[in-house]
Amino acid sequence: MKSEVRNPKSEIARGLLRLLAPFLIATAPARAEDWRLLTFSEPHMGTEFTIRAWTEEGREADLTLSVRSAFVRIAALDAALSDYRPESEINALAKAPTGEPFPVSEDLFTLFEKAGRLTEDTDGAFDITAGPLIRLWRISRKNNALPSPAQIASAKARTGFNHLVLDPAKRTITKKIDGMLFDLGAIAKGYASDVALAILREDGFPRSLVAASGDIATGDAPPGETGWRVGIETLEVGRDLKDLQTVTLVNQAISTSGDTRRFFEHEGVRYSHIVSTKTGLGLTERIGASVIAPDATTSDSHSTAVVLLGVKEGLQFIRDRRGVECQIVVLRDGRETFLRSDGFPSPQGSQTQEKSAVPAP
Repeated sequence: MKSEVRNPKSEIARGLLRLLAPFLIATAPARAEDWRLLTFSEPHMGTEFTIRAWTEEGREADLTLSVRSAFVRIAALDAALSDYRPESEINALAKAPTGEPFPVSEDLFTLFEKAGRLTEDTDGAFDITAGPLIRLWRISRKNNALPSPAQIASAKARTGFNHLVLDPAKRTITKKIDGMLFDLGAIAKGYASDVALAILREDGFPRSLVAASGDIATGDAPPGETGWRVGIETLEVGRDLKDLQTVTLVNQAISTSGDTRRFFEHEGVRYSHIVSTKTGLGLTERIGASVIAPDATTSDSHSTAVVLLGVKEGLQFIRDRRGVECQIVVLRDGRETFLRSDGFPSPQGSQTQEKSAVPAP
């Protein structure tokens, strides 16, 4: 674990967590002699988790122990929820006998319950059972070749939350068909960020922030400030940091999903890593979504859901969700266009090509 005590005025932006990801712009304390901002980072879930927390002078050691506990918890979630780990709990579920209830941890059951509700609300657009289709995308990217119609049909037949039975009383999950695979990549990092933030809060460090790639969970505001200022990177790769939009958040989360680095091109068509359950292929529209929600589990999953639904359906979906707001950016003819739900905070910055209404179909 890397730990540093930083001067907040020099921490305007410590690089992007990744392209198309929000980043923190640290703010100054009310009295510099009373507060210290500590920054920690560790690699987990295929990305770097960063924790930034304010502590009163003299409690640095206590904060370091609390952060250590948070990272241990994140590592345990990584071991359980990663489909890249052969011995993970999620892969054990995939290998479990069909038709037999399989006992799972509270974390896994919670995520499947939340994901299942989102699958229903999005009419199947968001689906963590799309593992077979995502495996096809990975093979396609490696071989630079699209899957055959027969391969897509086979993967689709093994995809669908309706093929699962969840029993809350016994905390079991039963698969009704063979060959199912699961992918929690669009919800697990947000959940881990929420869990880590809760540990810090319980240990007496509520003025904290947890960032995992495109997911940021914020706690109480920094000393003397109204909230954490967060920048939003969009689809225009290489934009100068000073030109980014910023929003101020307190006890909220923001996640950004979209197509920047993870894609492959085949015969002149760009296929995003976000795979459609309808076509079985990566999305070809250049679209990104930033979602603000009460927690990162929600913002993480909903930002992906919006991208999968598309501009019109995605914005309407968010408008029907209490406490959740969204900004969508689409890139057409080399030009970014922004659309926002009614409650998305007006960002500060130089991105002014924006619209507030859903375009006509």
